Amino acid sequence: MSPEKLGQHFLEDDSWLDRIEDAFHINDGVWIEIGAGHGEMTTRLAQRASKVFAIELDPRLARQLRHAMKPYPNVEVIESDVLAVDFGKLAGAARFSVYGSLPYYITSPILHRLFEHADRIDAIHIVIQFEVAARIVAPPGRRDYGYLSVASQWYAKPEMAFRIPPEAFQPPPKVESALVSFSMPGARASHPLGVDDEIAFLDFVKECFAQKRKTLRNNLRARLAARAGEVLHEAGLPPDVRAEALTIAQFAALFQLARK
Repeated sequence: MSPEKLGQHFLEDDSWLDRIEDAFHINDGVWIEIGAGHGEMTTRLAQRASKVFAIELDPRLARQLRHAMKPYPNVEVIESDVLAVDFGKLAGAARFSVYGSLPYYITSPILHRLFEHADRIDAIHIVIQFEVAARIVAPPGRRDYGYLSVASQWYAKPEMAFRIPPEAFQPPPKVESALVSFSMPGARASHPLGVDDEIAFLDFVKECFAQKRKTLRNNLRARLAARAGEVLHEAGLPPDVRAEALTIAQFAALFQLARK
């Protein structure tokens, strides 16, 4: 299968790799690299980290990577689909950090798999499609703000470090990319929010954004029927408010009222 069909665009430009490495601190702990490719960043991680798990789906690249990493006994190449990897089991009892150049078409599923282990992750640094990066970091009130924004900001504090042009990659993708860094924890660490079931809460948020063009009241009718307007009133929200206007704290308050 071709690199394009696997979603592979290799960041091989040393100047951009230098900028990425300078943008975050590679500590001496455990690192998981997603989409190791030819090992350009794997080598940089191996020189500072105590242990690196380099995940690569392409069997040919995985073989080449094992050969290239022979000088680094602290690197273990994992030939696997990243969505099939048990991150918690891989790192054992250790906390870990993550770096990855993610396939654009599965960025959201990968992030959700990582968030399952949020309590054990020190930081996440990922190169992703710029449009997805903009959604992840968007604040309330912006057009890009949606479910992925809330989920990401619930678990972490994401920041866009910089944009990366297509020509930095081989083969060049058709879109711009960006480096996004997630520092942990996110809004979930705020005790006043009082969310006791994170999965149920994020399912609720997903319902709130089910149809972005509709008002929040209309989206909540599937769950609350005639109570939708009453719950919005109890939360101090106008009847025509849209989900994109709510802060995470407001979603948490609304979630608790909706469960009564």
